[in-house]
Amino acid sequence: MTAAARWIRCFHPSPGSDVQVVCFPHAGGTASYYHPLSAALAPAAEMLAVQYPGRQDRFDEPLIDDLPLLADRAAEALGGGDRPRVFFGHSMGAVMAFEVARRLGRGGPVALFVSGRRAPSTTRQETAHLLGDDELVALAQRLGGSDPEVLRHEELRGLILPSLRADYRAVCTHRPDGEARLAVPITALTGDADPVTSVAEAEAWGRHTTSRFELKVFPGGHFFLAHHVPEIARMILGSLRAVHA
Repeated sequence: MTAAARWIRCFHPSPGSDVQVVCFPHAGGTASYYHPLSAALAPAAEMLAVQYPGRQDRFDEPLIDDLPLLADRAAEALGGGDRPRVFFGHSMGAVMAFEVARRLGRGGPVALFVSGRRAPSTTRQETAHLLGDDELVALAQRLGGSDPEVLRHEELRGLILPSLRADYRAVCTHRPDGEARLAVPITALTGDADPVTSVAEAEAWGRHTTSRFELKVFPGGHFFLAHHVPEIARMILGSLRAVHA
């Protein structure tokens, strides 16, 4: 199996579209989280969702708990696309989208959407990866990124805890370059009641582009995007029209 086949999922193939939207999941998340967004974008844009190792159909592969290495592998799998691409990442996925875009350089996205994550130039002490199992599950339940029924089921919880912990270790121990910039438009999205990303921390993404920057604040907590899929899809498609113009 090729690297692209292992890493990339396409739920609604749209070969006639002019652009692809590449989505990066949150900590403990999977490619299938973006299925509703894929449906909302098709057929105007084809969505590709990144599947990190150690979960769902990649369950038998070793987890990667080092974010630079994870970004290296994702960049290798995504290199050489046949259409312009936009990157979209939520939470840890925002960090991944930014780091993969840096690695791809001129072959990277024409625009970047970063959701539910503070900018690299802001700092917070993050220790979620050091929590015990029960505390880590409680955090995931509080933020709302995982199915609460799955987390309450002992056997199913045991299946997702390793990937959740590995992802938190990757993002919590990552030391980003606070001066790094991309030469593409960046749009930051955040919830007005997000406990882990303030509006000011989201707005700081403007320091990381030499192109246009826009901030969008939605009602909701950390996983506000689940309640605003149609609006976010329209926003992405609107940005594509602006880029083409």
